[in-house]
Amino acid sequence: MAEKKPNQVPGVPGNVNMNRSNMFRSGLFLVLAICLGAFLIMNLNTDAAKKTEVPISEVIARANDPNGDIKKITLKGNTLDITLKGKDTPTETSRKDPSGTLYDQGLINHCDGLEGTALTKCVETYPVIEYEDDVNVWAIVLDVALTVLPIIAIVIFFSWMMRQATAANNSSMSFGKARAQLYGPDKKKVTFNDVAGNEAAKQDLTEIVDFLKNPKKYEKLGAKIPRGVLLAGDPGTGKTLMARAVAGEADVPFFSISGSEFAEMFVGVGASRVRDLFSKAKKNAPSIIFIDEIDAVAHKRDARGGAGREDEQTLNQILVEMDGFDNDSGVIVMAATNRVDMLDKALLRPGRFDRHVNVTLPERKDRLEILKVHFKGKPVESDVDLESLAKKTAGSSGADLANIANEAAIRAAREGRKAISNDDLTEAFERVAIGPERKSKVMNDKERKITAYHEAGHAIVGHVLPDSDPVHKVTIIPRGQTGGVTWFLPPEDRSYKNIFELKDILARAMGGRTAEKIIFGTDAVTTGASSDLRNVAELAKSMIVEEGMGASLRNIVFPGEETGYYTITTGKPYSEKTAELIDAEVKKLSDEAAQRAEAVLKANKKVLDKLAEELLAHETLEEKDLEPILKETKMPEAAKLH
Repeated sequence: MAEKKPNQVPGVPGNVNMNRSNMFRSGLFLVLAICLGAFLIMNLNTDAAKKTEVPISEVIARANDPNGDIKKITLKGNTLDITLKGKDTPTETSRKDPSGTLYDQGLINHCDGLEGTALTKCVETYPVIEYEDDVNVWAIVLDVALTVLPIIAIVIFFSWMMRQATAANNSSMSFGKARAQLYGPDKKKVTFNDVAGNEAAKQDLTEIVDFLKNPKKYEKLGAKIPRGVLLAGDPGTGKTLMARAVAGEADVPFFSISGSEFAEMFVGVGASRVRDLFSKAKKNAPSIIFIDEIDAVAHKRDARGGAGREDEQTLNQILVEMDGFDNDSGVIVMAATNRVDMLDKALLRPGRFDRHVNVTLPERKDRLEILKVHFKGKPVESDVDLESLAKKTAGSSGADLANIANEAAIRAAREGRKAISNDDLTEAFERVAIGPERKSKVMNDKERKITAYHEAGHAIVGHVLPDSDPVHKVTIIPRGQTGGVTWFLPPEDRSYKNIFELKDILARAMGGRTAEKIIFGTDAVTTGASSDLRNVAELAKSMIVEEGMGASLRNIVFPGEETGYYTITTGKPYSEKTAELIDAEVKKLSDEAAQRAEAVLKANKKVLDKLAEELLAHETLEEKDLEPILKETKMPEAAKLH
């Protein structure tokens, strides 16, 4: 049996086109070589001895010379062929006049009165001497080039036409082939040791690996391995890495393809690619098929498109292939998405994707392990505190943490240091979280003062309110799209927020605009609070519509579009009257937040002024700098929730 290469899929002759192309090129070069050789031989044998035409007067002069150089003269019609001494073939020619008489009387006098055969014999027996005529090599080369180059051009043109036709034929033949990448034994392995955190997800996937390694252990007990595993989670949480780790641990072929690669403008192509992919996977069984971003091709079907749509045909073929597996096929389908709500229900039922694995955002201890992985091999200073960075990066994905590690290394290299410092970590975190410092943006004194009071307002309100997160840092240096930043970092990771915490978030968000109003007057507020007001509106509406936290709409939520619960009149999952109630509730929450922020800032006006002055002087204040200033604040009765 022939040995199979690691990346060669059975049934797909990978070198056929290459062999055909090499054979075609070899044949082309052989034909050109034969044509060129034959032409050169012909020209060297004939053109090198090409006769030179000379005037009849020169022939007569050379014929009358006692030391004559002419060996033989042959009369051919109106032409004399002159053979020189030492030559076997005519070297020169000379023409007679149309009447057949010779121009020069010298030769006529020599053969006077002779005609016909006698004249010919007279001419042929004329005394001769040796005469050499140089061969013009460049003339021969030019003749060869003018003859061969058109032939070569024609051959190249037809060969190009043939290649185009071959390429078009190959393209049409492979149009319905799957474009999956095959990661075989020759690829770098990824194992669970390369995946930090997400222990629960790894535990779920360990059973898949064990089945691929020891299928008989499960078959003896009548257990059937899940035919499909759906990895769901936020972007950047490591879903693709998890799938590759499963393939690496099981040491089986791993076919990877994106959901969008099935899509095509021609109906039936996507379904053909699905069939081709599953066929290849079965021939390489046991194996894994991984479809990334499967929501691009497996979204919910409805009556709007009909069964003839390309995307629905592709989805139908996936459903058929997944449900048509043989029990011993040894092929497992894995898929990843961050929009499970968009997937068709038929795909999620048992027998297809019958195991769902949630790949969640990492917790603090997981973030620390992920940071250790990404800083492994990078030189760091002895006092670098990865635990502190893990604490600050709540809500960050694994991809975010990898980006922070890379940005820290880039900053250290840019600064000319040989090791990464804590300052590099801080700057990298802030750059990834909000954006780079805009050092080129210069604010005048008035803008700096407005920004200082704005950020001081956020910090004081957030510090005073009991259910708000602690203030971590305040800066008036423009960063990203903001003129200044106030950081609030939670002391620990939390999965839920109660209504008191959310109302404190609304109030501290209103702190910036409220501080501007108190210091500069109601009519002097700026556009600097536009993003704060947008966040307040979005959070307040989410509290009412999605969380059921309204005063008059308590315990009522309104489903989104995916449930199909939309009214005909408003296009929303509620009536116009309910929409008015929601707007009123949102306004009530926003007004309450503004009133609480105003009460806090008026009660702590001196602290507000002092913090703004410190920001104007130092531009950035860390947590240790803020503590002695904010400890003088007090909680007014008007800001308390009753």
